[in-house]
Amino acid sequence: MDYRHAVAADAPAMAELFAAHHHDALTEQERARQGFVQGDFDAGTLRAMAENGSLLVADDDGRLAGLLGLAFPEDLPGAPPPVRALLAAQDSLRWRGRPLRSASFLLYGPVVVAAGYRGKGVARGLFAAALRAAAGRADVMVAFIELANRVSWAVHVDGFGMTPLGEFTLGDRAYGVVGASTRPASAPGT
Repeated sequence: MDYRHAVAADAPAMAELFAAHHHDALTEQERARQGFVQGDFDAGTLRAMAENGSLLVADDDGRLAGLLGLAFPEDLPGAPPPVRALLAAQDSLRWRGRPLRSASFLLYGPVVVAAGYRGKGVARGLFAAALRAAAGRADVMVAFIELANRVSWAVHVDGFGMTPLGEFTLGDRAYGVVGASTRPASAPGT
Protein backbone atom coordinates (compact mmCIF):
# COMPACT_ATOMS: atom_id res chain seq x y z
CA MET A 1 0.00 0.00 0.00
CA ASP A 2 1.35 3.40 -0.94
CA TYR A 3 0.33 6.28 1.34
CA ARG A 4 0.86 9.53 -0.55
CA HIS A 5 -0.49 13.00 -1.16
CA ALA A 6 -3.46 13.00 -3.49
CA VAL A 7 -3.13 14.49 -6.97
CA ALA A 8 -5.82 16.11 -9.12
CA ALA A 9 -6.20 12.93 -11.18
CA ASP A 10 -7.40 11.12 -8.03
CA ALA A 11 -10.47 13.38 -7.76
CA PRO A 12 -13.04 11.21 -9.58
CA ALA A 13 -12.16 8.09 -7.56
CA MET A 14 -12.08 10.11 -4.32
CA ALA A 15 -15.50 11.62 -5.07
CA GLU A 16 -16.95 8.17 -5.78
CA LEU A 17 -15.50 6.77 -2.54
CA PHE A 18 -16.75 9.75 -0.53
CA ALA A 19 -20.26 9.60 -2.03
CA ALA A 20 -20.57 5.85 -1.35
CA HIS A 21 -19.87 6.41 2.36
CA HIS A 22 -21.80 9.66 2.84
CA HIS A 23 -24.27 9.80 5.73
CA ASP A 24 -27.19 10.36 3.35
CA ALA A 25 -26.27 7.41 1.09
CA LEU A 26 -26.37 4.87 3.92
CA THR A 27 -29.15 3.31 5.94
CA GLU A 28 -29.23 3.79 9.68
CA GLN A 29 -27.99 0.20 10.09
CA GLU A 30 -25.08 0.77 7.66
CA ARG A 31 -24.10 3.97 9.48
CA ALA A 32 -24.12 2.12 12.81
CA ARG A 33 -22.05 -0.77 11.42
CA GLN A 34 -19.45 1.07 9.33
CA GLY A 35 -19.56 4.76 10.22
CA PHE A 36 -20.07 7.57 7.74
CA VAL A 37 -18.73 10.83 6.39
CA GLN A 38 -20.49 14.15 5.93
CA GLY A 39 -20.03 17.33 3.99
CA ASP A 40 -20.03 18.46 0.38
CA PHE A 41 -16.95 16.90 -1.19
CA ASP A 42 -17.57 16.55 -4.90
CA ALA A 43 -14.86 15.92 -7.50
CA GLY A 44 -14.16 19.64 -7.92
CA THR A 45 -13.74 20.22 -4.18
CA LEU A 46 -11.54 17.15 -3.82
CA ARG A 47 -9.46 18.17 -6.85
CA ALA A 48 -8.86 21.61 -5.31
CA MET A 49 -7.93 20.01 -1.97
CA ALA A 50 -5.51 17.66 -3.75
CA GLU A 51 -3.94 20.56 -5.61
CA ASN A 52 -3.29 22.45 -2.37
CA GLY A 53 -1.80 19.36 -0.69
CA SER A 54 -4.52 18.80 1.90
CA LEU A 55 -5.47 15.20 1.05
CA LEU A 56 -3.67 11.92 1.58
CA VAL A 57 -4.66 8.68 -0.11
CA ALA A 58 -4.02 4.99 0.31
CA ASP A 59 -3.16 3.71 -3.15
CA ASP A 60 -3.22 -0.05 -3.77
CA ASP A 61 -1.47 -0.32 -7.12
CA GLY A 62 -3.73 2.27 -8.72
CA ARG A 63 -6.88 1.43 -6.74
CA LEU A 64 -8.02 3.97 -4.17
CA ALA A 65 -8.29 2.22 -0.80
CA GLY A 66 -8.89 5.33 1.30
CA LEU A 67 -8.51 9.06 1.72
CA LEU A 68 -7.86 11.48 4.55
CA GLY A 69 -8.04 15.28 4.73
CA LEU A 70 -5.32 17.22 6.55
CA ALA A 71 -5.39 21.02 6.37
CA PHE A 72 -4.86 24.17 8.35
CA PRO A 73 -8.25 25.78 9.09
CA GLU A 74 -7.23 28.95 7.25
CA ASP A 75 -6.60 26.88 4.09
CA LEU A 76 -10.30 26.04 3.85
CA PRO A 77 -11.98 28.91 2.04
CA GLY A 78 -15.65 28.90 2.84
CA ALA A 79 -15.20 26.46 5.72
CA PRO A 80 -18.29 24.30 6.27
CA PRO A 81 -20.50 24.95 9.33
CA PRO A 82 -18.96 22.21 11.55
CA VAL A 83 -15.46 23.63 10.98
CA ARG A 84 -16.70 27.13 11.80
CA ALA A 85 -18.38 25.77 14.95
CA LEU A 86 -15.15 24.02 16.00
CA LEU A 87 -13.18 27.22 15.47
CA ALA A 88 -15.73 29.17 17.52
CA ALA A 89 -15.36 26.63 20.35
CA GLN A 90 -11.53 26.81 20.52
CA ASP A 91 -11.52 28.50 23.93
CA SER A 92 -13.60 25.72 25.53
CA LEU A 93 -11.71 22.86 23.87
CA ARG A 94 -8.68 21.80 25.91
CA TRP A 95 -5.41 20.44 24.52
CA ARG A 96 -3.03 19.43 27.30
CA GLY A 97 -4.80 21.64 29.81
CA ARG A 98 -4.78 24.78 27.65
CA PRO A 99 -7.33 26.21 25.24
CA LEU A 100 -6.99 24.73 21.76
CA ARG A 101 -6.59 28.28 20.47
CA SER A 102 -3.10 28.34 22.03
CA ALA A 103 -1.88 25.38 19.94
CA SER A 104 -1.09 25.23 16.25
CA PHE A 105 -3.28 22.55 14.71
CA LEU A 106 -4.25 20.86 11.50
CA LEU A 107 -7.78 19.64 10.84
CA TYR A 108 -7.78 15.87 10.42
CA GLY A 109 -10.57 14.37 8.30
CA PRO A 110 -12.68 13.35 6.68
CA VAL A 111 -11.39 9.78 6.62
CA VAL A 112 -12.90 7.20 4.29
CA VAL A 113 -11.78 3.61 3.72
CA ALA A 114 -13.23 1.59 0.83
CA ALA A 115 -15.39 -1.34 1.95
CA GLY A 116 -13.02 -3.98 0.59
CA TYR A 117 -10.12 -2.55 2.59
CA ARG A 118 -11.74 -2.25 6.03
CA GLY A 119 -10.04 -4.17 8.79
CA LYS A 120 -6.79 -4.36 6.83
CA GLY A 121 -4.90 -1.49 8.46
CA VAL A 122 -5.67 1.18 5.85
CA ALA A 123 -7.14 3.67 8.36
CA ARG A 124 -4.12 3.12 10.63
CA GLY A 125 -1.79 3.62 7.65
CA LEU A 126 -3.54 6.87 6.74
CA PHE A 127 -3.34 8.01 10.37
CA ALA A 128 0.42 7.28 10.45
CA ALA A 129 0.88 9.08 7.12
CA ALA A 130 -1.02 12.08 8.52
CA LEU A 131 1.21 12.17 11.59
CA ARG A 132 4.31 12.15 9.35
CA ALA A 133 2.84 14.87 7.11
CA ALA A 134 1.88 17.02 10.13
CA ALA A 135 5.20 16.67 11.99
CA GLY A 136 6.94 20.03 12.21
CA ARG A 137 3.91 21.84 10.80
CA ALA A 138 1.60 21.83 13.84
CA ASP A 139 1.42 20.71 17.46
CA VAL A 140 -1.72 18.63 17.08
CA MET A 141 -4.06 17.08 14.53
CA VAL A 142 -7.69 17.80 15.47
CA ALA A 143 -10.77 15.94 14.29
CA PHE A 144 -14.43 16.48 15.01
CA ILE A 145 -16.62 13.39 15.07
CA GLU A 146 -20.38 13.43 15.23
CA LEU A 147 -21.17 11.61 18.47
CA ALA A 148 -23.69 9.45 16.60
CA ASN A 149 -20.75 8.06 14.59
CA ARG A 150 -19.66 5.54 17.22
CA VAL A 151 -17.55 3.60 14.73
CA SER A 152 -15.35 6.61 13.96
CA TRP A 153 -15.07 7.43 17.68
CA ALA A 154 -13.96 3.86 18.44
CA VAL A 155 -11.38 3.88 15.64
CA HIS A 156 -9.87 7.23 16.54
CA VAL A 157 -10.09 7.30 20.34
CA ASP A 158 -9.99 3.64 21.31
CA GLY A 159 -7.91 2.45 18.36
CA PHE A 160 -5.49 5.29 17.62
CA GLY A 161 -5.42 6.86 21.08
CA MET A 162 -6.63 10.31 20.06
CA THR A 163 -7.43 12.46 23.11
CA PRO A 164 -10.93 13.92 23.65
CA LEU A 165 -10.72 17.73 23.86
CA GLY A 166 -14.38 18.57 24.42
CA GLU A 167 -17.61 18.87 22.50
CA PHE A 168 -19.66 21.35 20.53
CA THR A 169 -23.13 21.32 19.01
CA LEU A 170 -24.36 22.52 15.69
CA GLY A 171 -28.12 22.58 15.38
CA ASP A 172 -29.36 19.22 16.64
CA ARG A 173 -26.00 17.44 16.13
CA ALA A 174 -23.38 16.98 18.84
CA TYR A 175 -19.71 16.57 17.96
CA GLY A 176 -16.77 15.35 19.97
CA VAL A 177 -13.40 16.91 19.25
CA VAL A 178 -10.28 14.74 19.50
CA GLY A 179 -6.60 15.42 19.01
CA ALA A 180 -3.32 13.62 18.45
CA SER A 181 0.10 15.08 19.08
CA THR A 182 2.23 15.45 15.97
CA ARG A 183 5.38 15.45 18.06
CA PRO A 184 7.05 12.12 18.82
CA ALA A 185 6.92 11.10 22.45
CA SER A 186 10.26 11.59 24.11
CA ALA A 187 12.01 8.60 25.55
CA PRO A 188 12.12 8.31 29.34
CA GLY A 189 14.97 10.29 30.80
CA THR A 190 15.33 12.64 27.81
